[in-house]
Amino acid sequence: MIVDNYNRVHNYLRVSLTDNCNLRCFYCMPEEDYVFTPASRLMQADEIEALAKKFVALGVTKIRLTGGEPLVRKDAADIIQRLGKLGLNLTLTTNATRLHEFVDTLKEANVRSLNISLDTLQSDKFNLITRRDQFKLVYDNIHLMLKNNFHVKVNMVVMKGLNETEINDFIEWTKQEPVHVRFIEFMPFTGNRWTSNKVFTWQEMLKVIEEKYSFIHLKNDVHDTAKAYMVPGHKGTFAVISTMTAPFCSGCNRIRLTADGKMKNCLFSKEETDLLSALRKGEDVTPLIHQSIHSKAKELGGQFTTDFKHLHAEDINNRSMITIGG
Repeated sequence: MIVDNYNRVHNYLRVSLTDNCNLRCFYCMPEEDYVFTPASRLMQADEIEALAKKFVALGVTKIRLTGGEPLVRKDAADIIQRLGKLGLNLTLTTNATRLHEFVDTLKEANVRSLNISLDTLQSDKFNLITRRDQFKLVYDNIHLMLKNNFHVKVNMVVMKGLNETEINDFIEWTKQEPVHVRFIEFMPFTGNRWTSNKVFTWQEMLKVIEEKYSFIHLKNDVHDTAKAYMVPGHKGTFAVISTMTAPFCSGCNRIRLTADGKMKNCLFSKEETDLLSALRKGEDVTPLIHQSIHSKAKELGGQFTTDFKHLHAEDINNRSMITIGG
């Protein structure tokens, strides 16, 4: 098992396949003209498979593939098929722009659950946020996956002054369709223009929702990052990921592997462990994995607290979101 100094067992690995993306969401990618990591410095398919097997041997039971946008990688189907043979829970986070090309691949690899990023239900605002005219494609692909009986979670990053007025539009969406919406508090990363006054909090979200809907709290697992709710009679559910106001660090079981093979023991950790270089040298990465987890901070990477109103993004030592993996 992979256990840290706070007795948290880590059995969930998030693997970024690429820092490339076909959208340009400002809170994830710092600039329109972004310099992506050269292919030679990225983990290759056989290296991803080798590292995944190492983590599985140490007790990992779930892997989520992320990016950038994982499905823009040319060998994405090959990687999905390889990992689908490891006998674990394989999932994917995507912007949905290419899902129509991967329905059969995902089914064959027994991927049944998807996290899809969508911050607005308005096409013009989608263009503003992503700097790409792809709303209809994304929306259609979400319905394609629902039609194919995938469990679909829709991730909405809520930003004050931009899209908080759409919260109840997303709740209404859950009435007739089995979509599971997750509202995410805006988090600080390098270059994402985060300021504390853009954070729309968990409490503010619930206040908006209760003005129109009555809802019940659903049971949460100790490892859940989201606080789950449901409007009685709705086919779907909603949840809030309250990283800034009420983090879930005490039950954290997550490990992150960046596309260039660096292990991060927390989304906000400033330290990284280079597993790819060690693997390419023929070294055993197991001690490195344990050392990284043993150095894990108690919460929020040891870099800030829930007193976010006095936080300045430039004081946090981290990567941009797109180079970490969603």
